[in-house]
Amino acid sequence: MTVTSAATENTSGADHTGARIPAAAGVITGARERIDALDDRIIGLVQERMAVSAVIQEARITSGGRRVNLSREMEILAHYRDALGKPGTALAMTLLELCRGRV
Repeated sequence: MTVTSAATENTSGADHTGARIPAAAGVITGARERIDALDDRIIGLVQERMAVSAVIQEARITSGGRRVNLSREMEILAHYRDALGKPGTALAMTLLELCRGRV
């Protein structure tokens, strides 16, 4: 029975973390908690960026301009691409889409 219990514990740990040993499962669990906290911060920053972008768009539209400034968007795309490589471009496109607001 002890062997079965140990096997069950290892299987349940592996199911949750993918690790084969308890020490690795502990590292993975701690790192995942850190990632979850980072994701919460990133989401908060994206929401803040959306709010600031809305202020900019409102000022631009009120002054007779367009809602979107394509040359500025190209700068942002280049900045993310330079910092993160090709996937950075996709990330920037998603951020720009989120921050353009609703038409």
